[in-house]
Amino acid sequence: MILSKWYNTKIDGNIYLDNITRILDRLLDGYDNRLRPGFGGPVTEVKTDIFVTSFGPVSDVEMEYTMDVFFRQTWIDERLKFKGPIEILRLNNLMVSKIWTPDTFFRNGKRSISHNMTTPNKLFRIMQNGTILYTMRLTINAECPMRLMNFPMDGHACPLKFGSYAYPMSEIVYTWKKGPLFSVEVPEESSSLLQYDLIGQTVSSERLKSNTGEYVIMTVHFHLQRKMGFFLIQTYIPCIMTVILAQVSFWINKESVPARTVFGITTVLTMTTLSISARHSLPKVSYATAMDWFIAVCFAFVFSALIEFAAVNYFSTLQANRELRKVAAIKAAQEAAEAGRSDWESSSDASTMLKKRINSTPHFERPAEVFPNPPVNAQAFLQQGSAVPSNNLLTGTSIIDKYSRILFPLSFGAFNLVYWIVYLTKDTMEMTR
Repeated sequence: MILSKWYNTKIDGNIYLDNITRILDRLLDGYDNRLRPGFGGPVTEVKTDIFVTSFGPVSDVEMEYTMDVFFRQTWIDERLKFKGPIEILRLNNLMVSKIWTPDTFFRNGKRSISHNMTTPNKLFRIMQNGTILYTMRLTINAECPMRLMNFPMDGHACPLKFGSYAYPMSEIVYTWKKGPLFSVEVPEESSSLLQYDLIGQTVSSERLKSNTGEYVIMTVHFHLQRKMGFFLIQTYIPCIMTVILAQVSFWINKESVPARTVFGITTVLTMTTLSISARHSLPKVSYATAMDWFIAVCFAFVFSALIEFAAVNYFSTLQANRELRKVAAIKAAQEAAEAGRSDWESSSDASTMLKKRINSTPHFERPAEVFPNPPVNAQAFLQQGSAVPSNNLLTGTSIIDKYSRILFPLSFGAFNLVYWIVYLTKDTMEMTR
């Protein structure tokens, strides 16, 4: 009994397989895979959709991105209609080479790989009404034009463009299978980006005219927004701290020339190193990015701090020389006054002796005043004491430093306020477009 059941099942299975084989042979009998479906008649419509299994990485230097996708195409071939015990023929890649398939290519693709391990990763199905489903697993490396004006607060729309290589739109047209909203699926776990967030994707189609005809171009835009964390840690915070360090020198005494010189030169060299390292992760673009403007302004603040100390030192030196000249003039006047006083004292002694002689002679009248009083100016210099200027004139805080302690931090704070408001607002506006 069991043997008869097994025998009957085997016979039924063989009959089923023979039927499918005959169906396939009949479908391929007289089938010319060089001609598109409906050749010479209606336009062939190819419906497409994309399922992204892995997105990334994105290269700023090369301006390209990579993704792993299931690329699906559906069309109707009247020559492959069949009737039988099964509604869908699920076949492998061996059948693909025997029938006509669209000559789809990626217009902005640089390198594309069709996976062949362990066998070609292709799915092929034929429905009873002649509808064909053809799915391939591809790794696509495509071009992504980038405008880095707002770097590192920039966002980009990386396109993927595909269409027919040989057939114009009078013979083949492409459409989105699931409509413009659901034809491209990107699960959250599929995005493996370090510097970007994949915030969404949009699809569209356009027409392209060329010398060989007019073609339909299907386009998918993947919208990317750059993450700021890396650049805040590596560039922005070090630049801000370097500027603050340069402004600390305003609180150091102007007589500490080595200390203030070291502050200025060290901060300038640090800003130079930061500006060079910030450019390594970018292509050699000919315009200034948002980070370039920030680094340039920070460099200007640091360099201005060094120039400020040079100005303080220069004007302090002028003031010191002026005071030294005053001291030299006062000393010369004091020496002249002392010399005049000694001459007056010697002449006073001679006058006293002459007065005694005159007093001893009664027959003559005394002269009223033989010698005048000592010079008034000399007495004034003698009463002033030491003419050396006070040390506060040379060692006090410079007025330039006093103003710099207020103006530099306020200016740098105002710059940061304007900078972040402008670029973050611009970034938000671009994301909402």
